Amino acid sequence: MLKNVGIIGFGSYIPYYRITIAEIAKVWRKNPLDIEKALGISEKAVVGFDEDTVTMATEAASNALLMASLPASRIQALYIGSESHPYAVNPSSTIVAEVLGVGRHYMAADLEFACKAGTAGVQMISGLLEAGIINYGLAIGADSSQAKPHDVLEYTAGAGAAAFLLGRNRKDFLVEIIDFASYSSDTPDFWRRDGIPYPTHAGRFTGEPAYFTHVQEAAQSLLKKTNLRPADFSYAVFHMPNAKFPCEVAKRLGFTCEQIEPSLVVRQIGNPYSASSLLGLNAVLEIAKPGQLIFLTSYGSGAGADSFILKTSKLLPGLRKKVPAISDWLKNKQYIDYPEYLKLTRKI
Repeated sequence: MLKNVGIIGFGSYIPYYRITIAEIAKVWRKNPLDIEKALGISEKAVVGFDEDTVTMATEAASNALLMASLPASRIQALYIGSESHPYAVNPSSTIVAEVLGVGRHYMAADLEFACKAGTAGVQMISGLLEAGIINYGLAIGADSSQAKPHDVLEYTAGAGAAAFLLGRNRKDFLVEIIDFASYSSDTPDFWRRDGIPYPTHAGRFTGEPAYFTHVQEAAQSLLKKTNLRPADFSYAVFHMPNAKFPCEVAKRLGFTCEQIEPSLVVRQIGNPYSASSLLGLNAVLEIAKPGQLIFLTSYGSGAGADSFILKTSKLLPGLRKKVPAISDWLKNKQYIDYPEYLKLTRKI
């Protein structure tokens, strides 16, 4: 178990534009009700012309720093997890750090592990904090997800960012990170070769043995390690490729619908890949009470899953009011049609 790692600030960002599942289905002459029922999603977030992973990450990180009232110059490590870094060669992390005003003496890296690259950053910073190498670190998950037109992913691939400022001074903890565990394997359920604009997926193979196997194994490993049961947690958050998978895996593990319902932001923003589970966690932290346990499990194709046990502190209710909430981002929106969607996502 970890002894000196906690979240001292968190922030989120969801783009202004939305497209409904019905609008996409209409173009391809599909029944929108069938698709919405199958995926559990009604609309998704879409980046604007002037937005990408870097801009969204910067917005989310700025909110995390604001919540913690910490100068950016105190950050000693900054990691960004994403599948959609704007440059193949040139780090997103240093651009974000430059805008924030981090300075020059910090560790930085862009991380890639499909949709769990953001939680990988949380683990890396947690190790640095626990070892006493740094005092503050920033982990970000951000994506503007790609999807080939007329692929099933087009209905779910969304956009957004979530940032977590971690520290090692317990008096500052909004949320304590108690422990984590991972499960990884070479299971190629989803991939995109260098130079190819859209990812390829293995259809139903992405469920079993990919998503469900890895999420269950990571979760069960952590529960066994800590001698905790699903009933011990107030909330649970699972990666959301759609709204059906997290509900199904929660049921298999013994969590209830009530425990995961507050996290299911996928229904209104789609799957923002590396930001998916982290935005779900943010949604939960915006309603959680002090002293509650939260279970979090991310998933990344290729494949792997990271599970975490978190505990909220008495500082959380007061400080979370300093920044925009997920509910604010969800209400602040403008719907677009399919031609505009193609323009904004650079498909035409």
